[in-house]
Amino acid sequence: MSKPILLSTPHMGDREQEFVKEAFDTNWIAPVGPHVDAFEQEFCQVTGAAHAAAVSSGTAALHLALQLIGVGYGSEVICSTLTFAASANPITYLGAKPVFIDSDRISWNMNPDLLQEALEQRDRIGKLPKAVVLVHLYGQSADIEPILKVCNQYGIPLIEDAAEALGATYKGRTPGTFGNIGIYSFNGNKIITTSGGGMLVSDDRDLVAKARFLATQARDPAPHYQHSEIGYNYRLSNVLAGIGRGQLQVLNDRVAARRRNYEVYSSALGNLPGIEFMPEASFGNSSRWLTCLTIDPETFGANTEQIRIALAKQQIETRPVWKPLHLQPVFAECECIGGEVAEDLFARGLCLPSGSNLTDTDLKRVIDAILSVYSLVS
Repeated sequence: MSKPILLSTPHMGDREQEFVKEAFDTNWIAPVGPHVDAFEQEFCQVTGAAHAAAVSSGTAALHLALQLIGVGYGSEVICSTLTFAASANPITYLGAKPVFIDSDRISWNMNPDLLQEALEQRDRIGKLPKAVVLVHLYGQSADIEPILKVCNQYGIPLIEDAAEALGATYKGRTPGTFGNIGIYSFNGNKIITTSGGGMLVSDDRDLVAKARFLATQARDPAPHYQHSEIGYNYRLSNVLAGIGRGQLQVLNDRVAARRRNYEVYSSALGNLPGIEFMPEASFGNSSRWLTCLTIDPETFGANTEQIRIALAKQQIETRPVWKPLHLQPVFAECECIGGEVAEDLFARGLCLPSGSNLTDTDLKRVIDAILSVYSLVS
């Protein structure tokens, strides 16, 4: 039986074990230490962020970001709808309510025009949201400038969820470094991984210092254990930060490999009837974290679910694109502005195996499997 080809697996480099061994040799196993400090500094150097706090997950970083800008019970927070649930779950942790915005076709990310319409309407009734959570999807930056402009116009903090977009660019800069706060994920399936981990970045030094304080159980500076605020156990361990330091050194290589995956898939499959790949917007480079496409079932002859099942029988993992959050049962009562584009992308979208450690043989297996489906239905 052929080996499984998975969607996106960890890809270790040459330095991770060295940094982890150093953590063991020095007994810095606790969730602070020199690797954590160095990882934060090196992350800022790579991304251009001013200040960074390493935490246990991207979700933890987003939870802290929302709390730091004052989201609380009864607040409304605008959020992209075409994304993973972790982009909106932390909104509910704080007793706030998400309001979802549809995607545009150019980037599959939040539609700036719909955001402007939503804020204009809410301003008229005196009900502006407390924040906007902008997701950069599948390695593709959203169109940040018009979104940031309208947020600034109404004095609304912008949080960038760049969990999937490390290594991408927007007009030469790193997505996640434009808004008030940016967050990143180092989950096992991301461009680089620390097994589990995340990063919060901001130009505001005091805000990042407060994030570290809250992430370390909000312990007051006293010789005894004293707490004046509720905190969280969200700090990244020194061991995992060592993995992150090694992974940062190969970030450019990992992005290049994933972009090559896209090029190979696009060249082999892009001319098939009914297939369109996720576009790369003109304002930046996608990291192609995942290579995604849409399929017109009438033109191609099979729908995404039929293709997914056919490939699964050959030990090839594919996934539908994210189910829009406004269609999720847990968010059924939340408002959504638009929704038709995200719903269409979900209905016709498929994510192909995209790991940076895929071999030419792996890519050929995936391509041949899709071509085999097409030959059967054409």
